[in-house]
Amino acid sequence: MTVLDARALNRATLARQLLLDRADLPVRDAVAHLAGLQAQEPQEPFTGLWSRLRAFDPAALSGLLTGRHVVRTHLMRRTVHLLTADDVLAWRTRFDTMLRQRVLGTYRRELDGVDLDELAAAGRAVLADGEPRSMGELARAVADRWPSAGPRPLGEMLIAALIPVAQLPPRGVWRTKGGVRNLPLESWLGREPSPAAGDDRALVRRYLAAYGPAATADLRAWSGLTGLPATVKALREELVVFRDERGRELLDLPGAPLPDPDTPAPVRFLPAFDNAILGYDDRTRVIDDVHRGLSVAGERVALVDGRVSATWTVDDATVVVRPLRRLSKPERADVVEEGTGLAKFLSDGESDRVCIEPA
Repeated sequence: MTVLDARALNRATLARQLLLDRADLPVRDAVAHLAGLQAQEPQEPFTGLWSRLRAFDPAALSGLLTGRHVVRTHLMRRTVHLLTADDVLAWRTRFDTMLRQRVLGTYRRELDGVDLDELAAAGRAVLADGEPRSMGELARAVADRWPSAGPRPLGEMLIAALIPVAQLPPRGVWRTKGGVRNLPLESWLGREPSPAAGDDRALVRRYLAAYGPAATADLRAWSGLTGLPATVKALREELVVFRDERGRELLDLPGAPLPDPDTPAPVRFLPAFDNAILGYDDRTRVIDDVHRGLSVAGERVALVDGRVSATWTVDDATVVVRPLRRLSKPERADVVEEGTGLAKFLSDGESDRVCIEPA
């Protein structure tokens, strides 16, 4: 059985994530290929797509959002993702149980004694007038029936789990600030989520196309779902199998890209909570264990030679890079070149400033 070392897995991940070469894809197709982008910070998907697509126009993503072709909603790991409308409708029912369990894991004591079916019915009755509401508004509208639970637990259970909703624009539109206002998916999209749980085999294939080769633990870390090992077992004859240097079994689609490990990897700037990192249980293919905490702390990171080697922020229209290791002179030049492009993108061409702080 072929063993893939960390560098081989790194280059495979970069290729699948459109980070080895920028892709000539329409924005909607890129969102679909990636099986969604983490979007709890509403402006971050724009940087994520700028780093992945040639000639990315942020207006294209904004248009897809206002045109109801992509949707912001809670899904993988109970976090807000930006997904195509088709994927949300196909997958949402499969995630119902996980979403409920994760909210209960946080608020089990507060929600003890609350009939979740009754709560869902009460929330839907409030939203039936077609008026978008914030989580707090919806929670307060039903709180009289469950006064001991408190509005926050009721609101999170309704919005993140019980009622499939879309977060409406202007939330998530380029350079636009807006609070979270929600409508049921069927009201916003004119279609209801699939009543069946969907085909897990299709979900596994989609994950491997964008994240493989990967272990079943990686698949669960990305999705938050249980029960997938049985699906993987049913698919085994259709998949190819590798091992990593730790001996873990890695699964992949036949013919999926496996670049030469010596393929040069360009500098890439990733947004907060990018799934190129969070989409794995074993993240060492991209980030050293000593820096793993950065991936869940909301730090924006820069990849140098394919690995997390710096964090970055924007200060007064300047991209400020803070290296996590000493960068060579050629590496610094590459960081400046890519950072200049990022500064221009984020400032609409008004700034090209990059500052690399001492390591």
